[in-house]
Amino acid sequence: MERNMTSGNSMRLLVGFMVPLIIGNIFQQMYSISDVVIVGRTIGVNALAAVGAAAPLFMLFVMMTMGLSNGFTVLVGQFYGAGDVQRMRHSVAMSTMLSFLAVIVLDIVVWLGVDPALHWMNVPAALYADCRAYTVIVAEGLWAMMAYNLLSSLLRALGDSKTPVVFLIIATVVNVFLALLFILEFHWGVPGSAYALVLAQGFSALLCVLYIGRKLPILHLRRADWHWDTRFAVEHLRIGLPMAVQFSVIGLGIILIQSVTNNFGAEVIAGFTAASRVEQLAIQPMASFGIAIAVFTAQNFGARQFRRIRGAVKKCSQIALGFALFMAVLIFFAGEHIVAIFVDPSETAVVAAARQYLHYSVAFYFFLSQIFIYRSTAQGLGVGWVPLVSSVLELAMRTGAAEILAIGRGWGFTGVCFASPIAWIAAATFTFCAYHGLMRVFEGQYRAGKI
Repeated sequence: MERNMTSGNSMRLLVGFMVPLIIGNIFQQMYSISDVVIVGRTIGVNALAAVGAAAPLFMLFVMMTMGLSNGFTVLVGQFYGAGDVQRMRHSVAMSTMLSFLAVIVLDIVVWLGVDPALHWMNVPAALYADCRAYTVIVAEGLWAMMAYNLLSSLLRALGDSKTPVVFLIIATVVNVFLALLFILEFHWGVPGSAYALVLAQGFSALLCVLYIGRKLPILHLRRADWHWDTRFAVEHLRIGLPMAVQFSVIGLGIILIQSVTNNFGAEVIAGFTAASRVEQLAIQPMASFGIAIAVFTAQNFGARQFRRIRGAVKKCSQIALGFALFMAVLIFFAGEHIVAIFVDPSETAVVAAARQYLHYSVAFYFFLSQIFIYRSTAQGLGVGWVPLVSSVLELAMRTGAAEILAIGRGWGFTGVCFASPIAWIAAATFTFCAYHGLMRVFEGQYRAGKI
C-alpha cells in the first residue's frame, strides 16, 4: 500500500514505516544465519569456517545490489513526493534496465576474479573448495538478489514497507526448508546452503512481481515508459553508482577484515563468523532507521519540506541512540548464549573468539547508529558523494587499524576487534558534519528560488 510522507505526523509515519523494516531486516539476516546454523551444526567447524570465509564476498554482492537499487529508487521517491507519476514510471523502467545491465557486469567480474580474490583473502587450503563453490553459486544467482532488492526498494519508495517484509518472511522459511533438504537429505554440503539461498531470494522476487501486478496499478508500466533516455540514465547513475560504490566499500572492508582474520586459523574464523552474525542482528534494526529516513527525506525533498526533514532526522537520531544502547547491553550479556546457537558449546575456542569480538564492539554501537541516520539522509537528498566519502573513510580506518594493530603491532585477533569501532567513530563524525552543511546549502538555495 502506498504511503505519502509529505504530510501528517512525521514520527507516526516514520515509526509505522520503520517497524516492518526492522522485522524485515531481521528476517533478511535469517537468510545467512539459518545457513550458518545448519552448516555449523550438521557439517562441522570447517564447513562453518568455509561459509564464513565466503561471507564477505556474499556480503559484497548484497551491498552492491542494495546500493544500486536504493540509489536508483531515490528518484522514484522524489518524483512520487512531487506528484509526477509519468516521470516516476519512467524512473522505474530506467532503474530496471540499469539493474539488468549491472547484473551482467557483476557476473562477468565474478567469473574472472573469484580465484584471485579468494587467494588474496588468505583462505586456507582446507576451506578453499567449499568457499569457492559457495561464492560462485551465489554469484550465478545475482539476478534473484538484484530483482528482490530493486522491487522491495520500489515498494518502499512509495511508502510501503510492510509487503516486502511479508514476502521476506515467507522466503526465509523456504530458505530454511531447502537448506535442510539439500544438506541433510541430498548431502550437497556447503553448496546446498548456497542453492537454498538463491532459490529463496528468487521466490521472494516472484512474490513482489505478482503483488505489483495485482495491487499497484501506479507501477504498471507501458511501452512508452521503457524508452531509453541517456540523460535520464545518467541522472540515475549519478545517484546509483556512488551508492553502489559506497555499499561496495563497506563490503570490501569486510573482506579485508576477513583476510586478516583468516591468518588465525579455522576456530577464530568460525568464532568471528558467528560473532558477525550476532552483530548483524543488532545492526539491521539500526539500518532500518536509515532506510526509513532515506525514504522520508526523498519524498519531502521532492515536496521541498525542509523543516519536516530536520525534525524527523533529530527525532530519529534520538530513537536510534536509545536502541543502540539497548542492543549493546543485550549483546554484552546475552551474546555468548546466542553464539551457542551456531556452534556446539564444547567448541570453547570458537565461543571465546566470538565473545571477545562482541565485548569489544558493543560499546561503540552509538556511533554506528548515527552513521545510518545521517548517511541515509544525504542519500534521500540525492547527494551521492557524502555516503561515498564516508564509506571510503570507514574502509580506510577499518583496514588500517586491522593491519596496524593485528599484524603490525602483533595484537592478533584483538586488533581485529578494535578495527570496526575506530572506523565507526570516524565515519559518524564526518556524516554528522556533512548533513548539517548540506541542509544549510539546500535551505539557502530554496529561499533564493534556485531549487
